[in-house]
Amino acid sequence: MARGITELDVHGAADALVAKGERPTVERIRAHLGTGSPNTVTRCLETWWQSLGSRLQSESPKVTDAPAALGKLAGQWWALALEHARDAVFAEFSEASEDLASKQEKFLARSQALADETSAAHARSEAAMAAERLARAQATELQRLVDQLQLQAAELAGQRIAAIERLEQVEASRQALYDRLQKTEESARSERESLAEHVRSVENRVLGDIDRAREESKVMQAQLASAVKRHTSIEAEMRRSLEKAHSATAAAVQMADNQRGRCAALEEQLAKLQNLPADLEAALRRSQVTAGPRKISSKRRAKKGSSEDTN
Repeated sequence: MARGITELDVHGAADALVAKGERPTVERIRAHLGTGSPNTVTRCLETWWQSLGSRLQSESPKVTDAPAALGKLAGQWWALALEHARDAVFAEFSEASEDLASKQEKFLARSQALADETSAAHARSEAAMAAERLARAQATELQRLVDQLQLQAAELAGQRIAAIERLEQVEASRQALYDRLQKTEESARSERESLAEHVRSVENRVLGDIDRAREESKVMQAQLASAVKRHTSIEAEMRRSLEKAHSATAAAVQMADNQRGRCAALEEQLAKLQNLPADLEAALRRSQVTAGPRKISSKRRAKKGSSEDTN
C-alpha cells in the first residue's frame, strides 16, 4: 500500500529535479519519491509553480558595485530569463495538466467501463443465481415427476401382469367353452342323426300301416263284392251284409283318413325337426302311443267285419 506524501515532499522533489536540470513532472516526482497518487502530486506541483516566481525574485542576485546601466541590463536579462522560465514552466505545466486530464479521462472511462462490467457481471451473477434456483426447482420438479412416472410404471406393470393373467384365464375359459361347444355340436349332430333315423323309421312304419290299411280295405271290398254275389238270393241278409260292409268301409276310410292326418302331422313335425328336436321326438312318441291302440282297434274291427261277412 502506498504511503501518504506531503506538499513539502513534492516541492523538495521538484527542486531536486530542477537542480539536476530536469523539468518537474508528475511521473518524475512520483518516480523520485517512489510513491504518491497522481492527484496529490498534481495538486502539490501546482502550489510549487505558484510559489516559484516569488522564490526566484527573493533569490535573484543583487549587484551593488556594478554600474547602474549594467545593473539595469542585468535586471532586464533576469526578468527575461524568469519570464522565459515561467513560460516554459507554464507550457510544461499545461502539457502535464493536459496529459493528466487525458489520463484522468482514460481513468474515468476505464473506471466507468469497470463499473459497467461489474454491474453486468453482477447482473449476470444474479441471473445465474436465478437460473440456478430455477434449475434446482426444475430439477426437483423433474425428480418428482420421474418418481411419479416410476410409480405409475410400476403400477402399470402390475396391471399388465394382472391383465395377462386374466387374459390367460379368459383364454383357458374360451378354450374350455370351445371344447364344450365342439362336444355339444357333436352330441347334437349325433342326436339329430338318431332322431332323423327314428323319424324315417316311424315314417316308414306309418306308411306301411297306411299301405296295409289300403290293402285291407281292398280285401274287405273284394270280400264285400263276393258276399253280395253269394247272397243275392237273400235280400234281408244282403242288406245286413251290405250295411256291415258299409260300416266296415266307413271305418276303414276313417282309419285311412286318420292315418293320412297322422302322416301329414308327421311330415310337418319332420320339417320342424332340425329346430325343435325334443318337441318332435315327444310328438312322435305321443303319435306312437296313440297309433298303437288305433291300429289294434282297426285290426279288430276288420277282423270282426270279416267274421261277420263269413257268417
